[in-house]
Amino acid sequence: MESPRTVDTGPLRRDKLDRELLALLQANARESTANLARKLGVARTTVVARLSRLEHDGVVVGYTVRLRQDIADKGLQAIVGITVRPRSGREVVRQLSRMPELRQLSTVSGEFDFVAQIRAESAVRLDALLDEIGDVEGVLKTTTSVVLARKIERT
Repeated sequence: MESPRTVDTGPLRRDKLDRELLALLQANARESTANLARKLGVARTTVVARLSRLEHDGVVVGYTVRLRQDIADKGLQAIVGITVRPRSGREVVRQLSRMPELRQLSTVSGEFDFVAQIRAESAVRLDALLDEIGDVEGVLKTTTSVVLARKIERT
């Protein structure tokens, strides 16, 4: 008789140690495994094994650099609501993915089909980016809000 197949339950399989490890990595992805182990009160080999499993399971998909706030705040950030023609979403995403200033693109419910977060070095560049987005084949309408200040930011 065959044994039942194991089903990956994704984030539901994460225990308290996984969650604490992930929180520490979000605060400092360059923290050494020895320091992570010390902070968590476990062996370094435990941290290495957990990191390996989290990477293998696709929970951790990469490590990144966060810039100092005054550097990160250079330029302008804008939120752009994008309405597209029916059945053109895939092509719009493909075209928008070529814009290095595009930081995030999400499909959303409601008035827009997509919401984009973009960062530009100047108002002139932001204006050009908005023109480029509007010129993408399939884009019907954009609505832009420029971010004036971040009051709360959680990563």
